[in-house]
Amino acid sequence: MAGIPFVSDIEFDYEEVTQVSPLIQRVIANNPGAFTYTGTGVYIIGGDECVVLDPGPNNETHFDALKKALTGRKIKYVLVTHSHMDHSPLAHPLAQWAGCEVLAGGPAIPTESDVRMEAGDDLSFQPHQTIADGQIFTGDGWTIEAVSTPGHTSNHFCFALKEENALFSGDHIMGWSTTVISPPDGNMGDYFNSLEKIHARGYSTIWPTHGPPITKAGPFVDAYISHRRKRESAIIDRLEAGDTQIPQMVKTIYKDVDKRLHPAACHSVLAHMIHLVETGRATASSSNYGLKTEYRSTTISA
Repeated sequence: MAGIPFVSDIEFDYEEVTQVSPLIQRVIANNPGAFTYTGTGVYIIGGDECVVLDPGPNNETHFDALKKALTGRKIKYVLVTHSHMDHSPLAHPLAQWAGCEVLAGGPAIPTESDVRMEAGDDLSFQPHQTIADGQIFTGDGWTIEAVSTPGHTSNHFCFALKEENALFSGDHIMGWSTTVISPPDGNMGDYFNSLEKIHARGYSTIWPTHGPPITKAGPFVDAYISHRRKRESAIIDRLEAGDTQIPQMVKTIYKDVDKRLHPAACHSVLAHMIHLVETGRATASSSNYGLKTEYRSTTISA
C-alpha cells in the first residue's frame, strides 16, 4: 500500500475522555483488533448540549465510561455511521439512558458469507429516524451535516462538523489502513463515487472511528483514490495473466500483506471485479457474485 501517507500514532487511555479539539471529545473503547485498530473511537461533539457519534460495543465497562463523560449534559442525538458490531450496538442503550433518539442511514442489511468481516453486522440495529444526505442537525455552538457515503456499507454516512470544517468518516476513510468493501452490501462503484464526493468538499481534518485524525485530508484522500485505482489495474493484470479465481489474485496482489487479512482482501477484490463487470471492462462466466465465482471467460476492454 505504498503511496498512502498512513497515520498510526495515537495517544490515549482506554475508556478515558480526551478533548481532541475545541468541540470534540473522544472515548476509545477497549476493543482492539485487526479491523478496529486500537478500538472504537466514540466522539462527543459539543458542550453541555452534545451529540454522540458511533457509541461502539455494548459492554458494561464501556457504557459506564460514556455515562461518566456525559453525566449532566444533554445528549440531543446519538448518530451512527453504519451498522457494524463495533459501531452501533450501544446506540439504543445510550439513547434510552439519555432520553434521545438514534439517527442513522438505515437498518442493517443481512448478508451471507463464508467469511465473517470485521466485528460482523449488527443485525438488530434499527434507527429511530433514517437520515437523508444533506440533513442538518444543530445544537449549542455546533452544526452537523449528514453526508451519504455508501460503499463500505449501503447505509454508511459520514458527518461534517461545520464549525471546524471536519469530517467524521466512520469506516469510509481511515488513517491507519484502507477500507474493506464487502459485497453484496459493500459496493466499489459507490465507494469510488463517495471518495470523490468527500475529496471535492475540501475538509481540513478527517476523524475516523478507528485510529488518529487525518490532518492533511486532501492529499490523503487523493492517495486513497489512487490506491484503489492501482488495485483495479493490478486485478486487470492478473486477469490478463490467466488467473480465474479471486484467491489466486489475492496471493499475488497482496503478497506483502499479513495473510490473516487475505480473506478480507478477497472481498475487496470481489468488489473490484463486480465493478469491472458493471462498467463493461470485464465479463464473467457466471453472474453469481460469490467468492467462488470463476472468471474463465473474462475479456478486458481498452
